Amino acid sequence: MATHEKRYVIIGNGVAGTTAAETLRKNDPNCNIHLLTNERYPLYNRVSLPRFLQGVLPEQKVMIRDFAWHEQRNIQLITEVLVSNVNTEERVVRTEDGREFPYDALLVASGGWANPLNVPGASDTKHIYNFVTLDDTKTIVERMLESRTALAYGGSFIAYELCDGFAMRKLNTTWLMRGPYWLRNSLDTDGGEVVDNIAKKFGVEVIHGDEIDSVVPSNGVPSYVKTKKGREIQADMIGVGLGITLNTQILEGSPIEVNGGVVVNEYLETNIPGVYAAGDVANFYDSTIKRHHTMGTWDNAKSHGQVAATNMAGGKQAYVDIPTYTSPLFDVNIAVVGSAESNNPEMETVALREPGEKGNENYRRLFFQENKLVGVLMIGSPKGRKKLIDVVKNQQPFATAAEREALLTLK
Repeated sequence: MATHEKRYVIIGNGVAGTTAAETLRKNDPNCNIHLLTNERYPLYNRVSLPRFLQGVLPEQKVMIRDFAWHEQRNIQLITEVLVSNVNTEERVVRTEDGREFPYDALLVASGGWANPLNVPGASDTKHIYNFVTLDDTKTIVERMLESRTALAYGGSFIAYELCDGFAMRKLNTTWLMRGPYWLRNSLDTDGGEVVDNIAKKFGVEVIHGDEIDSVVPSNGVPSYVKTKKGREIQADMIGVGLGITLNTQILEGSPIEVNGGVVVNEYLETNIPGVYAAGDVANFYDSTIKRHHTMGTWDNAKSHGQVAATNMAGGKQAYVDIPTYTSPLFDVNIAVVGSAESNNPEMETVALREPGEKGNENYRRLFFQENKLVGVLMIGSPKGRKKLIDVVKNQQPFATAAEREALLTLK
């Protein structure tokens, strides 16, 4: 008796979704793959957007895939479409334009939406930007070219990338954040000072412990912002990095478990057989720290896409990986390995701050759980990074404080 070709539907064409589609096609030349995205582009490199923002990378270098790539692999890429709901009983995904996509296995790789600036004066004012997509980046670049002053708001990676872009474009830049220092869930006071000093070297004014109270526009564009502590900060444009809200509302009304993300097991499968999640939206089991969490890094999403696709096609591969992330931080680099979350009460940390190159400092902080190294954060020199990744992978215990501190000077 003939059976139909296996039908796969993937929601989201970021690196998780596109990698999954590519992996499915390699494993099964005859299957049917639909890849749905609300954007108008094939896969592009989100990690490259900051360099595009700064003007050091052209747009074509940001693109990773084109439409022809999908056609050659018979991957049906459906752009500019919004999913309205997922019916797991009927095994069908419905879109807001009335289309239906039946599936045998489904991957939710829908990422998240950037949180907007919700203060008086913001909603009716132009030139207040989030920075997540390629289109976001293009519109920010256009405005930067006609601006003199800019405000970056938030203590996140996105906020510093905006700040870096503004400063590189020679705008008079202010960086405002509510917390006591940048990346407060990973750094300590010393690490925060190191970042502040780098930013100040580029002419950035850094303000901590304050937040925007209102935006005061002039003719529909920003004139200045008022802060809770009474500051008035001039800004022709405002870049906002206040985190993301995971795009799980498409699953409302379905029995798929959502709790701080789409909850999946070690095989990236949800509580509903045949439905998987990957990338930013997945609340996945991390075997290194032995708990569920979400992670918004490129490497993690790519690995998720490969593992989810393998299991969608009938495999049984557990997700075991040490995610890594590197990013330019003004004129140095920041590297994160594994789970570097100091707000986790189960973690113990040691840190080292020392002179570096170009008048900057080097900083590294190591994160231990049950005496095992589970996370690394490095600013400045990357020496020793590969050895530290190996230490995280090996999971050997470091019982004494002296042993843990010795890892700080690993070169």
